[in-house]
Amino acid sequence: MKALPKETGDGPARRNGANLGFEARLWAAADKLRGNMEPSDYKHVALGLIFLKYISDAFEAKRAALLEEDLADVEDPEKYLAENVFWVPKEARWSHLRTRAIAANLEALGFGSGAE
Repeated sequence: MKALPKETGDGPARRNGANLGFEARLWAAADKLRGNMEPSDYKHVALGLIFLKYISDAFEAKRAALLEEDLADVEDPEKYLAENVFWVPKEARWSHLRTRAIAANLEALGFGSGAE
């Protein structure tokens, strides 16, 4: 039986032989985001973000459908819960968090807060 290749410093072993050209950059970005956190603890952060993105996408799809209805109240949590869609408060929605993260990154890079 042939042994699997060993992992290298660039990330997990490539088992299928494909080299798409961005694996090393993705691995480095994930490593930078992780910071000093243990990899076993980082999974909680990463999985939480993936779940939030998933429920935000479902919420936004339902919200768009409600916006097409003239009489629908798009901020009524019951409209979402009736169709098994998580209600996501405005400040927890992916679009809001993404905008705040971009603004924080720009400020950290020295571009100011944008309120100037």
